[in-house]
Amino acid sequence: MPAAPASTNGASRAKRDEVLAALQRDGVKFLRLQFTDILGVVKNQEVPESQFEKALDGEIAFDGSSIEGFVRIEESDMLLSPDFDSYRVLPWGNTSTKTARIVCDVLNPDGSPFDGCPRGVLRRNLQKAAALGYSMNVGPEAEFFLFQKREDGSPTTITHDHAAYFDLAPIDKGVECRQAIVNTLVALGYEVEAAHHEVAPGQHEIDFKYGDALSCADNLTTFRLVVRKVADDFGLHATFMPKPIFGINGSGMHCHQSLASLKDGKNAFYDAKGKYRGISTLMLHYIGGLLEHGRNFSAVTNPIVNSYKRLVPGYEAPTHLAWSERNRSPLIRVPERRGEGTRCELRMPDPSTNPYLAFSVMLAAGLDGVRRKLDPGEPVNRNIYEMSARERARHHIKQLPGNLSEALDCLEKDEVVCEALGNHVLTNFVEAKRQEWQEYIAQVHPWEIDRYLSVY
Repeated sequence: MPAAPASTNGASRAKRDEVLAALQRDGVKFLRLQFTDILGVVKNQEVPESQFEKALDGEIAFDGSSIEGFVRIEESDMLLSPDFDSYRVLPWGNTSTKTARIVCDVLNPDGSPFDGCPRGVLRRNLQKAAALGYSMNVGPEAEFFLFQKREDGSPTTITHDHAAYFDLAPIDKGVECRQAIVNTLVALGYEVEAAHHEVAPGQHEIDFKYGDALSCADNLTTFRLVVRKVADDFGLHATFMPKPIFGINGSGMHCHQSLASLKDGKNAFYDAKGKYRGISTLMLHYIGGLLEHGRNFSAVTNPIVNSYKRLVPGYEAPTHLAWSERNRSPLIRVPERRGEGTRCELRMPDPSTNPYLAFSVMLAAGLDGVRRKLDPGEPVNRNIYEMSARERARHHIKQLPGNLSEALDCLEKDEVVCEALGNHVLTNFVEAKRQEWQEYIAQVHPWEIDRYLSVY
């Protein structure tokens, strides 16, 4: 189970002093106290050397009323409690501006956990898993596009290449940028497992090591910053927008996940005698939970209007709730590997999501399946895109929401998912997303002009 924030569990003075010594040893001049808002946007409070001790003691305050979905102006003072294990030196800048980052939990002025802190939301859900005897491991595959920029520096949707899946240079013009991103991640302590060109022109994927959910969420937020920063160094614009171009594949963030037993550390999803070549009963129940709540947590895992432009047939993104041992058309795929590598892959999330909230709702859904012993049914090993509506109905295969508004309706009806988020996050998230939807539907889009202007 992940440790609580330093200011709430009295983390050892020795650990704090160890980080302080590292700051001095590494020649760090600035320390970024990193956190995220409810929508997953990374924020930071940067302090100079003179404030390092105060920062490590959790005494740095910030105005919470200026952060999306945090607090009202009359409750504005918030504290940042550093997670000492997350200390990393950023591998850029010169000796006079050398900067490190440390991920923080957001606390109330009295030092108690803030209900609106996304990292705190994930902690709470991991504690629920721990109460059942499990920890959560996650391996996200975050895809992104590299686009050219205009002379004024503004981004375009013009890709920098015309390569396809696993192509190499010189077809893949982004290989040098991608390699520089990998080198930067390695310098930050990431264990990168793979990096390659994806299906669409200008689309890339870099996968880092499967690990515990909290560290993985921390790494993912920093990963997005690194990708954008390095791309900018190469004169390119990196975007994690799910569907920036019509007619080609969008960017997903497939999430491989499993539960490990806290008793012996072994993968609880594997059972040598289990059904379907070693899948444990617990794993089947977990998949049952993901299928039961998948429609309802899609607003969290696919949180922007554009997310639902990706979740359409024909571009390898899932549109229906089913699971499979073989093909990639259903919502959930079980990769071939067994033993400690046994896992399920949830294929709907996209990289615009807040990873702390996304992992929270996935875990809550899976654990609900475990508690209720939900049956996921038989695996659907046919291509769901090619099945008729009648065939899907016969297999009880439901469809994902078609847009953000529908997804929000589903979310608000699901007690398990709502509880996983907590009232503060749920209320502010839904309010922000309802506003986003209203702004979208009020706009007149180019498609409407092209379709209707000369006809009516």
